[in-house]
Amino acid sequence: MKNRTLCLALGLSALATVGFAKKEQKNVLFILADDMQKTSIHAYGNTQVVSPNIDRIVQEGVSFGHAYTNGSLGGALSMPSRAMIMTGRGVYQVKQDGAVIPESQVTLPELLRANGYETFGTGKWHADKKSFNRSFEKGDHIFFGGMHQYNQNGHMSPRLHHYDPTAEYKEPFVGDKFSSEMYADAAVKFLSERKKNDRPFFAFVAFTSPHDPRNQHPGYGHTYHPEEMELPVNYLPQHPFDNGELKIRDEVLLPFPRTEEMIRKDLADYYGMISEVDVQIGRIIQTLREKDELENTILIFASDNGLAVGRHGLLGKQNLYEHSISVPLVMVVPGMEKGVRSESLCYLYDIYPTVCDLLQIQPAASVTGRSLLPVLQNPEQKHRDQLFLAYNSFQRALVKDNWKYIIYNVDGVVTEQLFDLSNDPDEMINLATDAKYAFKKDAYKRILKEEMKKNNDFCDLDRHFWRGKPGKMTWEEALKLYN
Repeated sequence: MKNRTLCLALGLSALATVGFAKKEQKNVLFILADDMQKTSIHAYGNTQVVSPNIDRIVQEGVSFGHAYTNGSLGGALSMPSRAMIMTGRGVYQVKQDGAVIPESQVTLPELLRANGYETFGTGKWHADKKSFNRSFEKGDHIFFGGMHQYNQNGHMSPRLHHYDPTAEYKEPFVGDKFSSEMYADAAVKFLSERKKNDRPFFAFVAFTSPHDPRNQHPGYGHTYHPEEMELPVNYLPQHPFDNGELKIRDEVLLPFPRTEEMIRKDLADYYGMISEVDVQIGRIIQTLREKDELENTILIFASDNGLAVGRHGLLGKQNLYEHSISVPLVMVVPGMEKGVRSESLCYLYDIYPTVCDLLQIQPAASVTGRSLLPVLQNPEQKHRDQLFLAYNSFQRALVKDNWKYIIYNVDGVVTEQLFDLSNDPDEMINLATDAKYAFKKDAYKRILKEEMKKNNDFCDLDRHFWRGKPGKMTWEEALKLYN
């Protein structure tokens, strides 16, 4: 594209549609999984998982080995994570932990829509319905909320919506297929009906798998047997100390202590759902291939967050360990590097400005993320010096130079962890109590404090109770912060 498109965007009213020469525009397909560990991909070394289509994406693109979600103020990590992705803003910059995306925070599809793109969404939208309609002019099989309910047959009978131009979305219909298949059906239909001379598209396919309720879909993907599952190397029957979230919903899905049999069964169902998603991803990509659009499409694959599934004695994602806060992120860009891995640190909310740079569209003024385009052009390029991670009012962490420092404050009881991620990627050896590493620990704590101030964190590590009073921050309190 010869001329860079300028679109000064402070809100929807500031957006302006600009026409381009169609041949110069790339399509964008953004596929987002739900609660998927970055280590649950065959191409990343997990030989237990069957994921040929995701493996192909890895082989064709640039993998970001150190991509993270910024964190969450409450237990539903996917809500702020998805809001951060869509707005290009950090966890302390999204409204109500991502429950609402205000008009002043222009979403990525909203910006592309204003610049001539046909925008389509299917699957999970964990924010308000009005922001969905601002973002997408088309959509189907839309799920508003956090998860499918156990008492409603879970993924087997998903409660979904057809696109409603009024944004009211009153009564959902009950899907007659597994959730992932419903979303893929909608995406395939959208892509199949496009004509060759149509506007370029941005398609967002947000799966609700492998989030629980977990059950393997019969007839799709690959069947996993619990007795064949290998336990994670950092499997523990229970977490060694109170991290502040041992009684949240995710952690009471199975009783303490976690037995090997429990975790093997959970892993079998978890991997089964990933393989089923993989099949549906294959259908979508095949449709692009048949429409002769694949070579002109930027493909992004990521997950909103990870999950413990038995690691460190935990089941959920309400922690700052690698298995939960670090995520898979792969970008396939026509004409750029293939099958390479970048070790650069990045946030998921860096995706927004990256897509803008690739399409030569000026990001909205509300975006605070940093473009990964230099890393795509040179995977050895350093992107961020360090990452700041936060969970609720009692967990904070810093990642820098392949080391991670985590600090907890549970009702005034402080616990510290220091991990050498280069030699201990599974975070099994806590060096925080080793006198040899006291200087590094103190240095990381000092940098963490600086990051907290820079991000306008409501917590203060120098207070006995970080938020100024004892007790866990309630969901209602979390929603009122950064409103």
